[in-house]
Amino acid sequence: MDKIEAQRLYEQAMDKIEAQRLYEQGNAYRKQSQWHEAINCYIRAAELDTESPAVEARKMLEDILAFYHKDAYNP
Repeated sequence: MDKIEAQRLYEQAMDKIEAQRLYEQGNAYRKQSQWHEAINCYIRAAELDTESPAVEARKMLEDILAFYHKDAYNP
């Protein structure tokens, strides 16, 4: 393995760690009913790791908000 490949693998690993941290932070915001902050964390986590559970968490949270806050989506 050359130096460039090692650096790429390191960066991927760090992105996965950061994505996990953002996912957990999003969960904490969600539990506090801070929906906007939670979605932002999930979006950023999904950008870093497309296999992150944040992808599904974002979809579920958007579905919940669409159900409970219909007026926010249909003015």
